[in-house]
Amino acid sequence: MIRHLAALATLLCVTGLSAQSPVPSPRPKFNAFDVATIKATDMNAERGRFIIMKGPHRWIAQAYTLKLMIAAAYNLNPRTISGGPSWVESDHYDIEAITPGDIQPSHDEQMTMLRKLLTDRFSLTFHREPKDFSIYELQVAKGGPKLKPATEPPDDPPQLISTVYPQKIHLPARNATMHDFVSMMQRALLDRPVVDKTGLTARYDFDLEWAPDETQFGGEVPVASPDAPSPPLFTAMQDQLGLKLVATRGPVDTLVIDHVQPPSAN
Repeated sequence: MIRHLAALATLLCVTGLSAQSPVPSPRPKFNAFDVATIKATDMNAERGRFIIMKGPHRWIAQAYTLKLMIAAAYNLNPRTISGGPSWVESDHYDIEAITPGDIQPSHDEQMTMLRKLLTDRFSLTFHREPKDFSIYELQVAKGGPKLKPATEPPDDPPQLISTVYPQKIHLPARNATMHDFVSMMQRALLDRPVVDKTGLTARYDFDLEWAPDETQFGGEVPVASPDAPSPPLFTAMQDQLGLKLVATRGPVDTLVIDHVQPPSAN
């Protein structure tokens, strides 16, 4: 927060700061990446697929199809996205971009810049259509939640990055809300949209470990064998987190691609 000059003298007396202490820069408007490089790539399960900030300015998306980028940018389950040519689902891309200003953008600010990139570089246009859809509701299981209060400051960004091991997936979540958890599950993990019905509003730290099956990660993660040591996802959710996923139907605002083309040159 920028301090007004009128209060600066009092602030210096109270805190002992020198008159040369720098005034924090205003938060930039994260409307678009400063520069972005898009490269076609082969999908390799050993490389993995992720979106991550490396340092305050370097934004990276690895091994994403356009459909999955749209799902991330607009917080949608991929199955609720339709239309467009076949390469929207088959061609994978690596993206490396530089963000503006001196401050690391939040997740929502990163997605704002990704939406702008999809419009500018892929010429994406679309419309919305409401549909009745198969969904999951995330609910508190009998016995209550088994979640620890987050130890990081509330303003720190949430961390939810799953790691694939042979026969299991480990998801450490730090400083995460149920909204963060549900968004991650419907964008990247499960085969249908997810709605938060837990009523939990705090930030939490938790670890979830399970044996993957064919309904998860768009079928790109190897399915665990029947004798895998980790439990299936639905069992793990209840035993480890005190939460449950309930299959039902409900209204969903789907996205229909009207026009798109391969990315413009870097």
